[in-house]
Amino acid sequence: MRKGAERVRADSHPGWAGDPARPTQGMEPRELGVGRTPLPDLQEVALRQCSPGHPWSMSQLDLEELAEIELQRDEEESATLGAVGRPSVAPTAGQDPALNMNHPFYDVARHGILQVAGEDCVGRRIVTFSCCRMPPSHELNHRRLLEYLKYTLDQYVESDYTIVYFHYGLSSHNKPSLRWLQAAYKEFDRKYKKNLKALYIVHPTNFIRVLWKVFKPLISHKFGKKVTYFNSLSELREHVQCDLLAIPPEVLRHDEKLQNLHKGQPLPPAKTPPPRPPLPTQQFGVSLQYLKDKNQGELIPPVLRFTVTYLREKGLRTEGLFRRSASVQTVREIQRLYNQGKPVNFDDYGDIHVPAVILKTFLRELPQPLLTFKAYEQILGITSVESSLRVTRCRQILQSLPEHNHAVLDYLMGFLHEVSRESIYNKMNSSNLACVFGLNLIWPSQGASSLSALVPLNLFTELLIEYHGKVFSAQDTRGELGTGSAGAGEQGSAFTHGLAAPPAPGIGREAPLLLAASR
Repeated sequence: MRKGAERVRADSHPGWAGDPARPTQGMEPRELGVGRTPLPDLQEVALRQCSPGHPWSMSQLDLEELAEIELQRDEEESATLGAVGRPSVAPTAGQDPALNMNHPFYDVARHGILQVAGEDCVGRRIVTFSCCRMPPSHELNHRRLLEYLKYTLDQYVESDYTIVYFHYGLSSHNKPSLRWLQAAYKEFDRKYKKNLKALYIVHPTNFIRVLWKVFKPLISHKFGKKVTYFNSLSELREHVQCDLLAIPPEVLRHDEKLQNLHKGQPLPPAKTPPPRPPLPTQQFGVSLQYLKDKNQGELIPPVLRFTVTYLREKGLRTEGLFRRSASVQTVREIQRLYNQGKPVNFDDYGDIHVPAVILKTFLRELPQPLLTFKAYEQILGITSVESSLRVTRCRQILQSLPEHNHAVLDYLMGFLHEVSRESIYNKMNSSNLACVFGLNLIWPSQGASSLSALVPLNLFTELLIEYHGKVFSAQDTRGELGTGSAGAGEQGSAFTHGLAAPPAPGIGREAPLLLAASR
């Protein structure tokens, strides 16, 4: 630390926000509560420029240096906790079988900095950014990183989405310059900010506070309210299913060390009750077999049937159907009613997107995905199948599903095909629906799906929706998919309008299928 740097007590500084024991929303980030004292307010620093001899004069210590100092202090604390200062070795393509070297941003994607995994408590897609996966600055083109970030977000900005930013691992070795960050922020226009509903910053440090001061003049009050800071993963779990997130092991270890550091403090009260047998009327979080047994052998779960029936009658032409979110309180209230066996009238909520969110939540909370863990690796291989044979391959994969899962999937895909046929009104063609439902139908048994795995997962889902009649028909369709006639399930296809010889979805698309969401 530089000599002469003034310090003020955290509890006496007017610009210091909040109790470090709780997450902060729409405010400046706080200390981690591990004994560090904050920097003077940067606005005060700016005012002192009129005093050239002052040790905190901006002519001597600009914002870039402040950030550098804070990162150095972060690294010192990481060393105290036993962490390695430099970023760890980034994963290679060999560790992610779904990442193709022909990916347009392979040079950046191979590091695993960005991941899209799961949805939050109200059904919004989650994009994670992990600083610990960033290599040293001389090994990463930050302009390419920005382009890759925009390329990824472009696939989701038409729907509500959430970003989880894992700050741990940012250091003086891998950080971009503040000038680059400012320029990057300005490039993200309203298209990206409008449907970003939450920005969760995990393990914030004083460096984040420096950034806040730098960006504060650029950040609107409305956007600032979307930002929430979490000192621990346990706080994040109240808003996100962390088991579905691609949380780097480095972040998990860091969080554990922080918790051990604070273990002398009283533990917060447990907010999640211990596991217990489900209610006889339980609808969420129980298996398809359990629901069948409790509903007189009915194959289609009640929640799925009720939501599909309601949406079929009143929501097929709703623009952006399945893309919008609903309030956490509303979703939890409806889940409670269903789980207690009480009736739910969606008209009472006055929002057609509520039953859409409930449907996705039901699928996401199944103990095992509807497509089963067993089928995960087979589905990942769909992109290696010749495009003309992909529908046949889908049929083969589905033949291995349990009969109950197959029946429920057939029911759901048939409905989604109906939705896609109204895409001229609702803007939800089979590709857009696949982007929404892919990760609600299939996920790995361990960890979360990688960003590159979304390509085959969503392609497979798109095929099920687009060619529902062929995939689920009783007749066994072998060989090549005909290009001259449109069978059941093809009328609404984005690939058949105005084309003499329509290819099956995915032909010639080595870049992520998700780009089709912008169609």
